[in-house]
Amino acid sequence: MPFDQEVRKTIFISGLGYFNVATSVLVINCGSSSIKYALVSERREDRIYGLAENLGAADARIKGITVGGEPLELSIPYADHAKALETLLARLANYKPQAIGHRVVHGGSLTKAELLTPEIVERIRAATPLAPLHNPAHLIGIEATMRLFPELPQVAVFDTAFHQTMPAHAYRYAIPKFLYTEHNVRRYGFHGTSHAYVSDRGSELAGKFQKGGWLTAHLGNGSSTCAVWNGQSVDTSMGLTPLEGVVMGTRSGDVDPSLHSFLAKNLGWDLAKIDKVLNNESGLLGLSQLSNDMRTVIEAAENGNEDACLAIEVFSYRLAKSLAALSCGLPSIDGLIFTGGIGENSAYIREKTLAYLPHFGLQLDKDQNNNLKRGTEGRIDCGTGPQIWVIPTDEEGRIAKETRQVVEVSQNTSPEVSLA
Repeated sequence: MPFDQEVRKTIFISGLGYFNVATSVLVINCGSSSIKYALVSERREDRIYGLAENLGAADARIKGITVGGEPLELSIPYADHAKALETLLARLANYKPQAIGHRVVHGGSLTKAELLTPEIVERIRAATPLAPLHNPAHLIGIEATMRLFPELPQVAVFDTAFHQTMPAHAYRYAIPKFLYTEHNVRRYGFHGTSHAYVSDRGSELAGKFQKGGWLTAHLGNGSSTCAVWNGQSVDTSMGLTPLEGVVMGTRSGDVDPSLHSFLAKNLGWDLAKIDKVLNNESGLLGLSQLSNDMRTVIEAAENGNEDACLAIEVFSYRLAKSLAALSCGLPSIDGLIFTGGIGENSAYIREKTLAYLPHFGLQLDKDQNNNLKRGTEGRIDCGTGPQIWVIPTDEEGRIAKETRQVVEVSQNTSPEVSLA
C-alpha cells in the first residue's frame, strides 16, 4: 500500500494509540443556538464528538471528547454558528474526514438522504416555513462546511425522510384538499433517524432484522412515537411540525386546535405569543411549573409536589395513549422500544407508561427494568408476550451510515464523488 494511502487508512496519534479514519464521516447537527458534531469512524469507541453551545453569548464554548477519550473545553466568546464551525472544522481537519453528513430537520417532500447540490440546498431552503427554528441553522452549517471543505462530498439526512413511507390515510389531515396540494400541509413526522436506528437494532436483536411490527418511543426534551412494520414507518406522533403528538419538555403536544382562537379572543394573545407558549412554556415545564427536565420533575414528585406528580401522570398516560393509537397501523406487535434521554435512563417512566398498557400483553420484568444500567442496551420483559427493549439511540451513527451509502451510490454514477 503506498504511503499516502497508509496514512489515510490509519493515523498514529502519539501516546493515544491508533485512530482509524478509513471511512470517517463528520456529522454536523446545527440547532438554533448550538451545534452538535461527531467524527464517526468504524469503531464507536474511537468517536470524537461534542457540542458548541450558547452561541452568540459571552459564555459560548465548545465542549466534548477528543481522541483517546480526552475531554475538550474551548471558550469561543460571542461566536456565531459560522465562527464556531470554522473553529471546529479547523480542529477536525487534521483527522481528514472522507465525507460530511448534515442532520436536516425538514426535507419537505424529499424522501431520502441526498447528496448536497445547489438544487437540494434550495429545496431545504424552500422547506424553511415548515421548520423555521431549525432549517435556517442547518443552512448556515451547510454553507460553512461547503466553503471550508469544497472537495468533500456532503450529504443531507432528513428527520422527515424515514416517515415518507407512511400511507396517505396516516399523513393527510382532514382539511380542504388545496391546503395539501398547493401548500404541502400534511403530517411529516420527525426523529426519523432515531426511530430508524432503534427499530432496525431491536428487530436485529430479536433475530428478525427489519421484520414484524415495532412501536418505538423516542423520549427526550422533544419526544415522539412511531409504528414500524418490516423496517418502514407506517405512522408517527409528530405532524406538520414537531409540536404535534405526546407531551414534551416544553412543548404541549396535542391540544384542541380551537385553543388558538380561545386564547386570542379571551386573552388577546397574538399568534406569535400562542406559538411561543405552546412550544417553549408548556409540556413538563408548564404542568409542573418547575422544569422541562424529567429528572427534576421526578425528584419534586418524590418530595410530594402535586404539580410534578400530575406532570408525570399526564406525560406517561399520553405516551401510552399514543403508542396504543399507533398500534392500529401494525398487523401484529413484536415489541416496544424505549430510547432518548428519558427512555434510556428512566426506569420509573418506563414502568409508569407500561402500567397504562396492560391489555397489550406487555409483561415488564421490574427487576430487569430497575437494574438495567443507565444508558445501556437491554431487554426488560418477562419473556412472554411482545418484547420490551431499551436501546440507546445513535442518530450520529445512523446519519454517518446513510451518508456513506449516498456517497457510494454517487461514486458508481459520478466517479468524481469519492469517500477517499
